[in-house]
Amino acid sequence: MKVYTTAPLEDPRKARTIYKELEDIGYDGGFSFEAKHDPFLPLAVAAEHTSTLRLGTGIAIAFARNPMNLANQGYDMQSISGGRFVLGLGSQVKPHIEKRFSSVWSHPAERMREIVLAIKAIWNCWEGKAPLDFKGRFYTHTIMIPAFNPGPNPYGTPPIFTGGFGPLMTAVAGEVADGFIAHPFSSRRSLLENTLPALEQGLAKSGRRRTDIEVMCATLVVTADTAEAFAASKLAARKQLAFYGSTPAYLPTLACHGWEELHRELNRLSKAGRWDDMTGLIGDDMLAEIAVVGERREIAGKLRARLAGIADSVSITHNRCPDPSHWADVVQALKQD
Repeated sequence: MKVYTTAPLEDPRKARTIYKELEDIGYDGGFSFEAKHDPFLPLAVAAEHTSTLRLGTGIAIAFARNPMNLANQGYDMQSISGGRFVLGLGSQVKPHIEKRFSSVWSHPAERMREIVLAIKAIWNCWEGKAPLDFKGRFYTHTIMIPAFNPGPNPYGTPPIFTGGFGPLMTAVAGEVADGFIAHPFSSRRSLLENTLPALEQGLAKSGRRRTDIEVMCATLVVTADTAEAFAASKLAARKQLAFYGSTPAYLPTLACHGWEELHRELNRLSKAGRWDDMTGLIGDDMLAEIAVVGERREIAGKLRARLAGIADSVSITHNRCPDPSHWADVVQALKQD
């Protein structure tokens, strides 16, 4: 199983060192996250300080950009990294797209599908495979002159991964993407009952097989070396799950386990701003179903059991430990067959 993680990068200047640490520990890939900082710039720096680590955006917000922007950024990052780049794209939610980025939100699954196809059409033009003639419902790209055509990439085009949760966005990944990033608010049961069937629908639509796409599961891990740190890790995970559980979009995971009433209560409390009360509703059973919880020596085995027959790779997600070296033994254990 390939092992990835999102770099804990509050300060983008640390891109010079933290991705190298991930590489030295044995991670297969290190991803950036679009929150307080741009997701591409740290990876350009990281490419100069690493040699084998796969570098990817996990995720860049697609709807805040356009296919030509993304095609340029992905193509250049592939060249800068020596062929180690993954263009990971996600949609974000309507209020942020409209009110934070002042961009257009509509038909998110259809729009994501078109963005991926448009980027690939642009790359095909640059690779000399076809003239640029993409005409979609949301995006049109029909002009490319030599002054703006970088020509074939010496490392080929990078893979495009899309993140998603609901059946429509998941199906888009199966139809047009090279990889799918499963949301951490997933249990093994929800992945089997909700995610994989939607992915298979997309694959069938494009005539592809399961082996044609990499499934990466971002998985929340709760562990620590001391009782105090373990309690703190559990509390952080409960807070995160309470937030996700209050959001209607994530109800399907709870519904798999008969926890619809919990969602309604979490949603009610969130509207009242009662965040601490929400955290108290996340019991050990729910924590264990969605997160992987245990002593450090147990984590690799539990991750394998959680994702067996589902994922090709795991992205270790955690809240309480920004030190990459803390996970070195878990990473090595996961990489052993």
